[in-house]
Amino acid sequence: MTVTASIDSSRPVATLINVFTVPAERQQELIDLLAHATETTMKHRPGFICANFHASQDGESVVNYAQWESEDHYRAMLADPEARVHMDQAAVIATDVRPRLFRVASHHPRP
Repeated sequence: MTVTASIDSSRPVATLINVFTVPAERQQELIDLLAHATETTMKHRPGFICANFHASQDGESVVNYAQWESEDHYRAMLADPEARVHMDQAAVIATDVRPRLFRVASHHPRP
């Protein structure tokens, strides 16, 4: 079953938006690392729904938009040593990492 990001204010998911600042020449390296971590580790953790990686056009940022079934599932992943290895590797490539959890407060799809 394929599960994709779904933005819906009535759906109680924990949305992670993590903004990485990265040297432009390392942007793809970071995306490759995050994609590998997701495929090998994150997507196999309880509560994982999806992850999407966005590359800024100037090459200096990567945004991870991920969804977890709950904040508790997200926090459990943070405590997992195998997941921490990947996050620590990403922090070596990025010059700044800003993860935040969000809830969808308002959603306006095209009719």
